[in-house]
Amino acid sequence: MESPRQKKIGALLQQEIAKLLQGAVRKEGVSNVLISVTKVNVTVDLSIAKVYLSLFPSKEANKWLEGIRSNAFQVKHDLSQLLKNELRRIPELHFFMDDSLDYIEEIDEALKSPENPILDPKQLEKRQKK
Repeated sequence: MESPRQKKIGALLQQEIAKLLQGAVRKEGVSNVLISVTKVNVTVDLSIAKVYLSLFPSKEANKWLEGIRSNAFQVKHDLSQLLKNELRRIPELHFFMDDSLDYIEEIDEALKSPENPILDPKQLEKRQKK
């Protein structure tokens, strides 16, 4: 259970990191990549922030994620300059891929397929683990 302080700091970090990353992508002149910060979880002692990113197109997502991870120190520095009046100490940033949209898409495709287990309960036996 997150405290109200953790939630506030997470929301602030989420907003500012999204602005920084999108600004950096636009500054580089790349127009075919969309980066969204879906969630930021901050630890109880406010020393570590887990940042979940959604990257589109997902084919090149791992390449972009590695680039962001390798420049995490620069993102933290830029955050410290932006938030120097709000936060005394910027948490260490750990970036992770949020693939929930891909997961939702797979479920949607499975429900549209002819072997829909909801419409035909006999299909459930075939999908169970053995």
